[in-house]
Amino acid sequence: MAVARLDQGRVHVGAGLSLAFPEPGKMRFIQTKIEGAWVIEPTPHEDDRGHFFRAWCSKEFSDHGIPFQPVQANMGFSIRKGTVRGMHFQVEPALEAKLVRCTRGAMFDVVLDVRTDSATYGKWHAVELTPENGRMLFLPERCAHGYQTLEDHTEMHYMTSQFYGPDDARGARFDDPAFDIRWPLPVSVISEQDLNWPLSTGRQA
Repeated sequence: MAVARLDQGRVHVGAGLSLAFPEPGKMRFIQTKIEGAWVIEPTPHEDDRGHFFRAWCSKEFSDHGIPFQPVQANMGFSIRKGTVRGMHFQVEPALEAKLVRCTRGAMFDVVLDVRTDSATYGKWHAVELTPENGRMLFLPERCAHGYQTLEDHTEMHYMTSQFYGPDDARGARFDDPAFDIRWPLPVSVISEQDLNWPLSTGRQA
């Protein structure tokens, strides 16, 4: 990945990414091509016992201009490699931002921009999350989230800025040609709900 320029502790790189170098022990925030969506990497402290890293810090998020105050944490477990879940989001009055990580196995995690007023409407960004790399994906409000498991027995954990509201839950089809998400594996398992989200007919959120 080519480096474009370095200023004030931030390296600007290609493919719509901007990388901020942290102080020792802090998290590394990588801005994606989707406005408001970030990949967040740990900077582990390692010794002969193992390692330790920070997985959440409200001050560090605030320092990067990311408004996120989690109110709920959830976990999901998928038995089979190739399982797809998504693409999910909530509408007003229950708009939610999410912070997603993988705690077992591996997953291809996707943020999809479904915001009416966004210059990147219909665009998506994906990152591989594993317990070993410790990465997290932050999704702003009004962006859809989904993932595919890359290993059997994959577990994920995510925090949200809003409580789950079943009446406010919406979805985008994982295979909608308008979005053309490139899932890495054939789909092995998917729910009826996720199969039956309507195809896009215009701007949704």
